[in-house]
Amino acid sequence: MSRWFSIVPLVVLASLAALFIGWSLKRDPAFKPDALVGQTAPETVLPILQDGVAGPQNVDIRTAGVGKPMIVNVFASWCAPCRLEHPRLLALEAQGIAIVGVAYKDEPEATQAFLDELGDPFAMVLVDREGRAGLDLGVSGVPESFAVDAMGRIVAKSSGPLLTDEDVERLTSALVAPSRPLPTATTLDEAQERRDAAN
Repeated sequence: MSRWFSIVPLVVLASLAALFIGWSLKRDPAFKPDALVGQTAPETVLPILQDGVAGPQNVDIRTAGVGKPMIVNVFASWCAPCRLEHPRLLALEAQGIAIVGVAYKDEPEATQAFLDELGDPFAMVLVDREGRAGLDLGVSGVPESFAVDAMGRIVAKSSGPLLTDEDVERLTSALVAPSRPLPTATTLDEAQERRDAAN
């Protein structure tokens, strides 16, 4: 009987290995989930990084662009790929594209040192020490970037560092896509006439 108990862990381990291998063979490595594309950016309120300190001012991600299109870049000072993509962010900022940084699970002093060393491409940096914004945005790892239109809607996402012109173009072209027209005000009589005409 005790022999069977010694075999059980091996059987469980072999089963888990078979499941993992089967899953990894079916998984498309190029798949990058874009679950939030087309949805409004979350209203996660975070403190603004000011001289290496979080706060005292706070802002939510959705309105951080102040009614203009923006790229939200989730990064961290401890992230090696974030260093690789940083020159692309500086180039975007030089083109006049607003970038809001979200310092993911990072200490404000470390974030400030990172920006002092490499340059600061961000219109503002939000401090996300606990990773709340990362959860709300569905971040699977840093860096990740989101193109957000003037209405606060996510129109494109890039998982991983922005390393190629194609990566950057996918985000920036989504920002310049034509916006939907604003609704026009109508009187109650006009609205009733339209309903009557439709029936």
